[in-house]
Amino acid sequence: MNKEGDTIRKKIMVIEDEDHIAEGLKLNLSLQGYDVKVISDGISAISEWKDWNPDLIVLDLMLPGLDGYSVLKNIRLENEKIPVLILSARDSVQDRIKGLHYGVDDYLSKPFALEEFLLRVSRLLERASWSKDSGNIKTDDVKKIYHFGKNKIDFTSNTATCQLGKIKLTSQEVKLLKLFVTNPQTPLTRQTLLETCWGYDGDISTRTIDNFIVRFRKYFEENPKGPVYFKSLRSVGYIFDYEIEG
Repeated sequence: MNKEGDTIRKKIMVIEDEDHIAEGLKLNLSLQGYDVKVISDGISAISEWKDWNPDLIVLDLMLPGLDGYSVLKNIRLENEKIPVLILSARDSVQDRIKGLHYGVDDYLSKPFALEEFLLRVSRLLERASWSKDSGNIKTDDVKKIYHFGKNKIDFTSNTATCQLGKIKLTSQEVKLLKLFVTNPQTPLTRQTLLETCWGYDGDISTRTIDNFIVRFRKYFEENPKGPVYFKSLRSVGYIFDYEIEG
């Protein structure tokens, strides 16, 4: 509550590059009593959402810099709970499935009815408040510890138990490892890894990913020169070749 006794306003971030749509959404959401911030490109969105800490994100898919899917994947590496509503002209079944796979909460196609959009926003915020008020139920504990072979990664304490003993992981190691273990046996290109974990855009020539993989092999592979978990895919990228036990 603020000093006048009114409820604290919910914060909504609108990530949309079409000015007329963004301003229309901002106006109508503001009239509903929300605090609204507009971001017009994917790269800015990745840093801004963490700094501003919104209660809900409205996300377009076709953005300059990084597309909406890359933004969504990056958000979910940091926060699995914040509600995200995709608002996009891309309305194929494949697009919806892809959005759900990456962790979107709701999907609304353009053009859309304003009343429906506002109701979906209200509903998502209501569900988020239920989660916050759920007492001692710790939904954060789901899949925080991963085992593979003789190794264990604990994302609660950001530590790993491996052949080197118990080690503290850096924040960037945690982000990259989480992407691998949540996508087991899935080829991941260097571009995908860079965009999702570092926010890089375009065809960037860098050894960044390779250096991290060398480090992971020292941690988790009995024979780093003959890896069984973190494998290279020639001309593609890397694959975490293991079915996680939990």
